[in-house]
Amino acid sequence: MNTPAQSEAPLWPLALYFLAAVVAIVALLALSSILGQRHRERSTGEPYESGIVPTGSARVRFDIKFYLVAVFFLLFDLEAVFLYAWAVSVREAGWPGYLEALIFIAVLAAALAYLWREGALEWGKRKPTQRQRSEGMDSG
Repeated sequence: MNTPAQSEAPLWPLALYFLAAVVAIVALLALSSILGQRHRERSTGEPYESGIVPTGSARVRFDIKFYLVAVFFLLFDLEAVFLYAWAVSVREAGWPGYLEALIFIAVLAAALAYLWREGALEWGKRKPTQRQRSEGMDSG
């Protein structure tokens, strides 16, 4: 019969690994600051992107739709990753796994339908809804 002390794995290898990682990080940062080159030229601080000298401000405001499309892409791209993992193990998952995949797809389809209905995927000017038209007539 094992006692609780015998069945637990020792934690000292993990602590030693963590300590070695911290020492390596500190050593590399110290060596980099000591041995690294120092440039004081005027052109060192200027931004340079793909061989083109930038014009204008870097603080350009982008429309929120660019970020929304990126987030939607990530969400639905992750859906594909999960479904690919499911497809690899479809035989082991059986019918319960198939049902869970259908529920997963249904939830994502409902989210896509909601986004579509709300106009989150529209890039042109939005037409006012019936409610917005009626509110505009009431206030005017």
